[in-house]
Amino acid sequence: MPARPALHELIVSYDNSPRPHPDAVTVAISLYHYARFIAECLESVSRQTHPHLEVIVVDDHSTADDSVDVARRWMDRHAERFDRLALFRHSHNAGLAAARNTAFSQARTDHVFVLDADNLIYPRALDVLHRAARDEDRDAAYSQLELFGDQQGVGQADVWSRRRFQRGNYVDAMALIRVRSWSQVGGYTHLEGGWEDFDLWCKFVEARMTGLYVPEILCRYRVHGTSMLRSDTQAATEALKVQLTYRHPWLTFS
Repeated sequence: MPARPALHELIVSYDNSPRPHPDAVTVAISLYHYARFIAECLESVSRQTHPHLEVIVVDDHSTADDSVDVARRWMDRHAERFDRLALFRHSHNAGLAAARNTAFSQARTDHVFVLDADNLIYPRALDVLHRAARDEDRDAAYSQLELFGDQQGVGQADVWSRRRFQRGNYVDAMALIRVRSWSQVGGYTHLEGGWEDFDLWCKFVEARMTGLYVPEILCRYRVHGTSMLRSDTQAATEALKVQLTYRHPWLTFS
C-alpha cells in the first residue's frame, strides 16, 4: 500500500509566480532532524543554473532540533531567488515515503527532483537532468553520484535496465521524476528499514516506464553516521530483500 497520507500544515510560503513556468522544476526536500545540513542543501539548490525553480520542504515532525526554524529563516532570506518556496510540517512522524508523497502532492510543475536535506547538488544538475528528461521524453532522469563526508568515492549508477534492477538497486533517490508517472504507480510506499526508492523504481519497471542515465557527476551523497546508508537500511538488509521480493517476484538479488 502507498504511504498513508500524513496531515501537514503549511509553515511558510512564498509565491513569486502566479503560475508555474512550463520549464519550472520543483525540488522536493525531505527534512527530519537535519538542522545542521538543511541550509547547505538549500544553498546548493539556490546556485542552480536552471532559472525557474520551485522548492517544497517537508519536515517529518522534527522534535530533536530546530530543523523547521532553520529552514524557515533560510527561506525568509532567499525567497526572491525562486518562483515558489513552501515549507510544510507533518503533524506526526510518518516516514520518508510519506514526506516525499506530500511534496509531490503539493507540486504544481510537471517534474520533481527528489533531494534529502543532508545531500547536495552541483549547479548544473537540474538544468542537465530537466533537458535530458524533456528531450528524451523519459519518466525519470538521474546522474552519477559523488560520495562525500565519512566516505569518498563515486556511486554505482548505470543505464536503466530491468536486468540490472533484478540484482539490487543502483539508482539513488536523487532523480528528476515526472509527476504523472509518480501518480500512475501510486507514489512511494512505506517500507520498514528503507528502500522506498528501490520499490518505486521497481514499480516504474513493472509499468514499463523508462529512466535516463546521465553519465555525469551532478549530485553529492553525504555519508555520515545517521545517513540511511549507515543506519536503518544496513541493519534490515535481509528483511528488506524478503519484503521487496514478495512485492516484486522478478527480483533475484544475484
